[in-house]
Amino acid sequence: MARRRRGLPVNGVLLLDKPKGMSSNHALQRVRRLYQAQKAGHTGTLDPMATGMLPICLGEATKFSAHLLEADKVYKTRVELGVITDTGDAEGEVLERRQVPNLSDADIDAVIAQFRGEIEQVPPMYSALKHQGKKLYELAREGKHVERAARRISVYDARLLSRDGSAFELEVSCSKGTYIRTLAEDIGQALGAGAHISALRRLKTGPFGADTFGTYGMWTLDALEALDGQEAKEAELMPVDVLVDHLPALDVAKSDYQRLIHGQSARRDVAGMAMDTLTRLYHGEAFIGLGVVKGADEVAPKRLLNTAAA
Repeated sequence: MARRRRGLPVNGVLLLDKPKGMSSNHALQRVRRLYQAQKAGHTGTLDPMATGMLPICLGEATKFSAHLLEADKVYKTRVELGVITDTGDAEGEVLERRQVPNLSDADIDAVIAQFRGEIEQVPPMYSALKHQGKKLYELAREGKHVERAARRISVYDARLLSRDGSAFELEVSCSKGTYIRTLAEDIGQALGAGAHISALRRLKTGPFGADTFGTYGMWTLDALEALDGQEAKEAELMPVDVLVDHLPALDVAKSDYQRLIHGQSARRDVAGMAMDTLTRLYHGEAFIGLGVVKGADEVAPKRLLNTAAA
């Protein structure tokens, strides 16, 4: 007999404004408890020192969270020149102090421009990547250093926002897998001063920003806790299908729906869609999950909701 899950069957996506000093997992568990949800997951870790956009998936939304792991991101960070730390941020130990040369905005802009486009980046030791089954940051805390292969990333845009003495604010639009700490360190090296970051805020993940999806915006934990009752909290959740809104959609009839939920392919005109195309499936206005195109008139179930209504 299957073990009964504790909590409520809450389904949807919350855009959390993660506070500084809290791990992504701690923030996730706080949200899960606030919603009394059976299941919860996030869509990409933020460092404890970082703040900003952390989409939290509740219930059936966790089935589709992987689609945001591949998403592009936008960050704002404060880069401090002249000080190099072991972690690449202000929470690390200072390894070296350097004199900052006299730099103009144009000097900084010219160096930043060198890091736009497809570039090679070596992941930092203080990261959650694994080496022989152990996370790199765990090895780093033991005083160990391992060679890391450079990875290809894309920096779609990087621009200087403001300057304050030997520090400046930078906004970066980038692909998944980009380490902003490392980018800042590399820019600092190219400027001849070295650098670390003292603040980091994620502004956007995939299609989700503070002002996206109409009335839905980012919620702080304090604001969420202040909402009165479960119904008020659930009213602020985005529907599950926002996670796959970039995929084409198909509507299926009652008979097709019954075939799909029993693991069988359905006959459906999928003209114009290539073989193996992922598609959103709807029965009426209800999202029922994802299908995959298997022929000119055939779609097979890929990932369906348990809560979809017949």
